[in-house]
Amino acid sequence: MHDAPPVPPAPGAEPLSHGLKRRHLTMLGLGGVIGAGLFVGSGAGIAVAGPGIVVSYLIAGALAMLVMRMLGEMSSAMPASGAFSVHAERALGRWAGFSVGWLYWFLLVVVLAVEATGAAQIANGWLPAVPQWAWVLLFMVVFTASNLAAVKNFGEFEFWFATLKVGAIVLFLVLGLLAVFGVLPDTGAVGLTNLTGRGGFLPNGWEGVVSGVLAVVFAFGGLEVVTIAAAESDDPARNVARAVRSAVWRILFFYVGSMLVIVTLLPWTSMTPGKSPYVAVLDSIGIPAAGQIMNVVVFVALLSALNANLYGSSRMVFSLAERGEAPQGLLKVVRGVPRRAVLASVAFGFVSVLLNLKWPDSVFLYMLNAVGAVLLFVWALIAVSQLRLRRRIEREEPEKLVLRMWGFPYLTWAALVAMAVVLVLMLLDDSARPQVLWSGAATAAVLLVAGVREVRTKRG
Repeated sequence: MHDAPPVPPAPGAEPLSHGLKRRHLTMLGLGGVIGAGLFVGSGAGIAVAGPGIVVSYLIAGALAMLVMRMLGEMSSAMPASGAFSVHAERALGRWAGFSVGWLYWFLLVVVLAVEATGAAQIANGWLPAVPQWAWVLLFMVVFTASNLAAVKNFGEFEFWFATLKVGAIVLFLVLGLLAVFGVLPDTGAVGLTNLTGRGGFLPNGWEGVVSGVLAVVFAFGGLEVVTIAAAESDDPARNVARAVRSAVWRILFFYVGSMLVIVTLLPWTSMTPGKSPYVAVLDSIGIPAAGQIMNVVVFVALLSALNANLYGSSRMVFSLAERGEAPQGLLKVVRGVPRRAVLASVAFGFVSVLLNLKWPDSVFLYMLNAVGAVLLFVWALIAVSQLRLRRRIEREEPEKLVLRMWGFPYLTWAALVAMAVVLVLMLLDDSARPQVLWSGAATAAVLLVAGVREVRTKRG
């Protein structure tokens, strides 16, 4: 399969806007992976790993950091609205760009339904008189309108959403540390009792740590959008490099730091999957209305992810159309915004939402399983693309390497091995196996289509 160059935009086509500023990208990089998976889903990880969840987050976070660094290197050297899809095409050929682009688009529009439904459930709890479907419709309409307007609107939404999420975590860490040292009223220093008691730091051994990794690794999904957005900033190369540098360590600090506070303050045996450990901590230190406060934060996190996924999916399908891998009608750009690409993405998103509301345990569950492990496939292609493109850039345009991958090529290979290990462990896990099998089937189907297209191109 040949290494075809990207198809140029249609003659006279209006380019995308460059309305995103450095602060937008920086906060998008910080807030893009801080979502409901951290605020609520982390409880499941603590339940299986105990205090060892700190190690689980360190391992999963290290893998995510390596992927983000690879993305940053390629995107700062070759900014493009399709980001890693364009990089895969340049590194491996059209089949790779087609496959990773469509798989990632499918992943975003399916997950979008989960986020819209989750936010609607919270809003319905506040105002039961308004049915859940009406909230979903409202959210989809509002964010569709936001994404159809100038790209700076998306940037502003995400900037303030991310600011609130980051602020919530910083405040949580400050309150948590004060409680750990017994500085808050009616609290005493907790010491290491909860870290060393009830089975010790690793109550379920390294097997528990591994199970914790499987439970939390996908919470880091979403970091990819910042490299897609970089192409619409005023200085893509420098801005994406700065965003990646500022985000990498802070994200790991937020995740690992908050987990350490949680398992230090509360016995890990008190955690219940599906219940927010953050609420449990705030309740334990006497913060009034802790549950409602965290509901607001989770609500904002879900809407933020919904907004970012709609943006990312529209830019990905637009990039595919630019390269002849999606219908050319999606190339229509109005005032710097690919409106048809936005509408196509939100249309499938609406379908996903309807399936989630009507058949959450059957049809939609199969779709969700079909994208469950796709993120690992995307990350693997990012790593392989970086391995090939790094050598090419060093040889042809070394001045473009303004951000370099650490320990190249060894850490890139280590990341690939780690992804393979996670997939194998998922196959061995009864609860995760369906995701791998369904995602494998979806990936195989897309690869088959890509292969057929490649054969037709060669014959034509």
